[in-house]
Amino acid sequence: MPLKFSRKQQTLARRSCVSGFGLFNGCDVTLEFCPAAENHGIVFERVDLAEPVRIPALIDFVVPQNRCTVISHQGASVSVIEHVMAALAGLRVDNCLVRINAPEPPACDGSSRTFAEAILHAGIIVQSEFRLAMEITDFLTYVESSRVGIACQASRQSDFRIGFLLDYGPGPIPFQALNLAITPSVFFDQLANCRTFVLESEVEQLRGAGLGLRATPENVLVFGADGILENSLRWPDECVRHKILDCVGDLALLGHDLIGQFTASRSGHRLNHELVRLIRASADYRNSLLQFEVVSPVSVSLPEAVSARSRAPHFDSPLVHRAAALSTIRE
Repeated sequence: MPLKFSRKQQTLARRSCVSGFGLFNGCDVTLEFCPAAENHGIVFERVDLAEPVRIPALIDFVVPQNRCTVISHQGASVSVIEHVMAALAGLRVDNCLVRINAPEPPACDGSSRTFAEAILHAGIIVQSEFRLAMEITDFLTYVESSRVGIACQASRQSDFRIGFLLDYGPGPIPFQALNLAITPSVFFDQLANCRTFVLESEVEQLRGAGLGLRATPENVLVFGADGILENSLRWPDECVRHKILDCVGDLALLGHDLIGQFTASRSGHRLNHELVRLIRASADYRNSLLQFEVVSPVSVSLPEAVSARSRAPHFDSPLVHRAAALSTIRE
């Protein structure tokens, strides 16, 4: 799986801010997108601490957490970064300092739309250095059951594609499937405004734990037994589109562009992270990385990215056939 130069790197022309409150902790927060130099990467900075801490948005800094993506460094963390990361990666912003004065970005409407609009308002400019792209040539999988897993393989079109099968069985959320080539226009037009969704029973559990107390059906899609509550869908298949949006944000934690077909079935953040670790662990990736001088975003000691638990079994069930079928799913 070789690394190659794909395009020139990009950053913002000027600063842009988004304010609101966190989805889980409910804290008021302002997030600021700031321009950054070549090879800086995406780095979050907690500016509300006595001494600000910078945390690179890389798989090396991801810590386990249910329902979201969390990065941590030097005792500081930022939770629920996936929608911010999706907006940056979807619009191909490679270098950005994301300054934030709380442990969690604004929830906004539960999608990436507000972040994407802030980025476009700031303007995107081309830089002098080239961006590296990871071309997937092997078939890698991480699977938990016959219906839950994620895989990557070479793309026939030599592009970055994500297919997702969303099948929760009987219930208010119907089966949905979609396969998209991820480009800035596709991301903004077809994914950016797709919102987080939960079941009504999950909302009750979260609030019982003291989480999501300021959340409303305006910033998260809530499905009751008879369908969506106090809201309406922006797309008939908005749920699977949001899952693809989450994949865009999580896969960006590799730190490079991607060329390949990614296929998921009922995958979540944890499985997405494990696939990124598998890619990082591949011998071809490591050997290819030695050919390039990659500048670290900040002066930190990166931990080993892969542990034994990330070595996934192959699909050994009908899931492999469901994954293969995505090549025929409508776009």
